[in-house]
Amino acid sequence: MSSPHILVFSTPAQGHVIPLLEFSQCLAKHGFRVTFVNSEYNHKRVMKSLEGKNYLGEQIRLVSIPDGMEPWEERTDPGKLIEKVLQVMPGKLEELIEEINGRDDEKIDCFISDGFMGWSMEVAEKMKLRRAVIWTSCAASVASIFCIPKLIDDGIIDSNGTPIRKQMIQLAPNMLEMNTEEFFWTRLGDITTQKMTSQKIIFDLSIRTIKAMKVADFQFCNSTYELEPGAFNMIPELLPVGPLLASNRLGNSAGHFWPEDSTCLKWLDQQQPKSVIYVAFGSHTVLDHNQFQELALGLEICNRPFLWVVRPDITTDANDVYPRGFQERVATRGQMIGWAPQQRVLSHPSIACFLSHCGWNSTMEGVSNGIPFLCWPYFVDQFLNESYICDIWKVGLKLDKDESGIITGEEISNKLVQVLGDQNFKARALELKEITMSSVREGGSSYKTFQNFLEWVKT
Repeated sequence: MSSPHILVFSTPAQGHVIPLLEFSQCLAKHGFRVTFVNSEYNHKRVMKSLEGKNYLGEQIRLVSIPDGMEPWEERTDPGKLIEKVLQVMPGKLEELIEEINGRDDEKIDCFISDGFMGWSMEVAEKMKLRRAVIWTSCAASVASIFCIPKLIDDGIIDSNGTPIRKQMIQLAPNMLEMNTEEFFWTRLGDITTQKMTSQKIIFDLSIRTIKAMKVADFQFCNSTYELEPGAFNMIPELLPVGPLLASNRLGNSAGHFWPEDSTCLKWLDQQQPKSVIYVAFGSHTVLDHNQFQELALGLEICNRPFLWVVRPDITTDANDVYPRGFQERVATRGQMIGWAPQQRVLSHPSIACFLSHCGWNSTMEGVSNGIPFLCWPYFVDQFLNESYICDIWKVGLKLDKDESGIITGEEISNKLVQVLGDQNFKARALELKEITMSSVREGGSSYKTFQNFLEWVKT
């Protein structure tokens, strides 16, 4: 009898591809065959970043389908991308499933979809596949989706997802408080006609997702019960499988859209233990020229060693991005690179704190390594993650904007000094690390969930 064959389908965004590929590698480690479906555009980026390295082994095959957009089109407007995806991908996914199932010994035993591609559950049901969902965000974010009908009925949001008024609410007892202006579908950047259109598209997709989830056999979340007991108690069918980290397999992370610059690890080797500030804002954050300059200023006046990930597209002004003379002044203690092997960086003994956009992958990676945070959320669910870090887990600080909406260099430097100087943050971060990592050890909640799923697929 051949090993089980799993089809895994990701949202076309790096923050989703990485944990879903990690889950795929966990399946492959247990002898399963995996076909991983990405968009054509992102498939090419992943293959280029791998640079011929076979991190994935023979058990995982990477394939792609169109996302409905031309290769040269910008994919920065989430609403436009989702519209195109919904027009094209359902039909292409169905064709791919038919093609695979038509081959000898290739029949799909289970279909696993990203939660934000919940519509694909409808395709899987039509194709008579067993099906599971993985949510790559925190469980509280998933809970906010499931609560949409009640939020509308209670007059907290309107039928477009817009808050009726700003207020703090709890979706259930023992859950963190949420600002109604920070539901992920409302945090898409500046409030413009384009953003409001995107909000409506994403909100409507979320409502469709609620219905689609009813046909899923399993729903998983890249989190742990210990980190979010209130959210998991609110949605009993949502099961923890996190943290999905390459280090749990003693393997390499895959799914990045940019080639990793591993030379920074040698530089970290030369730094003192717990001395380096790691600065990274994920794959989507864009800072305007003034804000970028203030960040550079803050790192300079803080006068601590730092490793700063500066994507080619992180700022709106590609020319003279750094303050004049900045690179020369920080040359002995600062490193700027295009993309980092983040999980390996955060596990390095020289890292002292993480200045982060609070994407959920980054949050889980920082927590799993016992690193305190300075939080700089950009959009969608990152504000909710910041609340967990600062208000619930108490392993980091928030940054405050001045009257003109800028986070000044002085504010950045002052908060970094606070995080680095307060031993309570470090002690609490180490406690949280132990709590979090216990979930993936034998007998832990995430370990049990994964083992139960393996047995279910085999039956």
